[in-house]
Amino acid sequence: MTENPASRHYSEQQAGSLTTGDQLLLPDGERTAEIQHVEFEPDDFGTPAVVLANLTGGGTLRIAAGSTVKILDTTVLVTSVPDTTLQDATPDAVTQLPVAAQPPAEQPQHPDEGKAAPAAPAVVVPPLPAIPPAASGPSAEELALIPAPQGTPEAVVEAAAEAHPDAVGVLLLADKLAKGINFKSGSCLKDLSDLAHELFITLKDPDGALTVADLLNVLPFDGNPGRWASVEASLALSSFICRQDRQEERAEVYEKLLRMPENQETDPFKARMNAKVRQRSLNEPNLYDKEIFRSIDNSNHEAEREWRLLRLESLLFLRAHGGSETIGAGELQRRISNELEAVRA
Repeated sequence: MTENPASRHYSEQQAGSLTTGDQLLLPDGERTAEIQHVEFEPDDFGTPAVVLANLTGGGTLRIAAGSTVKILDTTVLVTSVPDTTLQDATPDAVTQLPVAAQPPAEQPQHPDEGKAAPAAPAVVVPPLPAIPPAASGPSAEELALIPAPQGTPEAVVEAAAEAHPDAVGVLLLADKLAKGINFKSGSCLKDLSDLAHELFITLKDPDGALTVADLLNVLPFDGNPGRWASVEASLALSSFICRQDRQEERAEVYEKLLRMPENQETDPFKARMNAKVRQRSLNEPNLYDKEIFRSIDNSNHEAEREWRLLRLESLLFLRAHGGSETIGAGELQRRISNELEAVRA
């Protein structure tokens, strides 16, 4: 039996909602192929832009995420035509023709003879993945766990510098921030985040680090990924410090604030794509292994420390998320301890 092309039924959908098992109509408009695996390639802003559909028979199709493609509707039964024809049939083959094409014959003796075979159960197309739930922000009572700064932001930075008069790194950052802190400036936010990390990592001053970090932690997400990266790093550091100090409730507040921007997308398709890209980044984090090993081979200890600091930030971010599907919380704790020991040496 061969499939009659005219009996095919297709449904249209966005390429971003393709799933494993879909029968995709190929670009030639004639053949279909089953999708074995679907991946998403983001653009430079992190938004899913290209769908990579890996086919069962081999090969990969690159499709724009917003494009409309055709999928074979397997829930519709297709008709078929026989491989043999009347003019090619021989007397011995007449009995193999469909019942409608045969001459009248004696009635079947068995009550079940001559009845059509039951139709095969239709294939059910799996539903689209559920839209990720919107992240709930901390309540007013939870936000009250973050203490208000004592004085102006400049006064907080000055107090941190006075507490460590011999720390060159702190003094350099404090001199830059003493001219005035502008929370709309990405460079100011980066300096504040670096100061908090310097206080905790190098000087082992978690209280001072938290005081400076809280200047950033209460800032809302303004839609700018560059500025938010500094706030994100500060929130991840604050969560880790509080977990170490048994301040579990305060740590949860920082973690809620860190996850707030992740599910603000109201479009269901974009929300699903963002969730997939985000989970992939959590499962495959950039831990700068090649750069660190290259620095070790070149005996460049300064470069090695800088790369390890970036790795530590990535691990702290994962820890604030509670780990990922590939690295659990226990393993993260071990790796963070190793990196702290390495950069403090």
